[in-house]
Amino acid sequence: MKTKHRGQMSESFLTAVFLSLSGGLQDAYTYLFRGKVFANAQTGNIVLLSANIMDGRWDKVLHYLVPLCAFALGVLAAEKMREHFQAMQRLHWRQLVVLGEVLLLFAVGFLPQSQNLLANAIVSFSCAMQVQAFRKVNGYAFASTMCIGDLRSGVEAFCIWRNSHEPHAKDRMVRYFGIIFLFALGAGLGSKSAAQLGGRAIWISCCFLLVSFALMFIREELEENPVIEKDLTVIRQETREIDRALKQELQEEQRELKQSARK
Repeated sequence: MKTKHRGQMSESFLTAVFLSLSGGLQDAYTYLFRGKVFANAQTGNIVLLSANIMDGRWDKVLHYLVPLCAFALGVLAAEKMREHFQAMQRLHWRQLVVLGEVLLLFAVGFLPQSQNLLANAIVSFSCAMQVQAFRKVNGYAFASTMCIGDLRSGVEAFCIWRNSHEPHAKDRMVRYFGIIFLFALGAGLGSKSAAQLGGRAIWISCCFLLVSFALMFIREELEENPVIEKDLTVIRQETREIDRALKQELQEEQRELKQSARK
């Protein structure tokens, strides 16, 4: 029999759906509307930064260096938020990260294209907070703002499933490829909306994030793996037996001490 316990929706697949849609939209938005800078894929920014340095195009160096630095600061900010607000009762600390993202991205929608450097820095900062705060979906490591890790894990799960037909591997494969599809869908929405709405297209990302924020108020039912549950039961039993043995030894030592004191 599988046992159930209550879990937090910040690591659910449903929350990851809207985070991935938002992540894909943000990347398409900054690249297509904000001067061909990647908000999430900092590998691309490093390549373009290096190419411009080699070509001596120093006017473009800041164009890619600033988002890189902003991304690093975003990771730091998310970690600080986790340290300071992890014990909060009313809100999960990840909800505060999402709220911060929404406020930052909403402000970006008002910035003209003459301030693309600032806009890209803010979006990169926001993306970094998201990728640092949301790193698992149903216990699997994942990224909602980039695809390389998800693609590697999805193909790996496919290979395992093809050889063993394990349901667990199939579940991993479906979830990873699903997240990649959603990221691509978000990027497509970002492309279309940027062409029609301009800078305010980023507000669609805010809507996706607000849905994720609302979902995290829900406590979902999680089913535990029966094998793991069995192992945990054995460990608990062994722990109780060790505890009893230690208590008996302590009582015997106390008796011996009392007897030696009387002599």
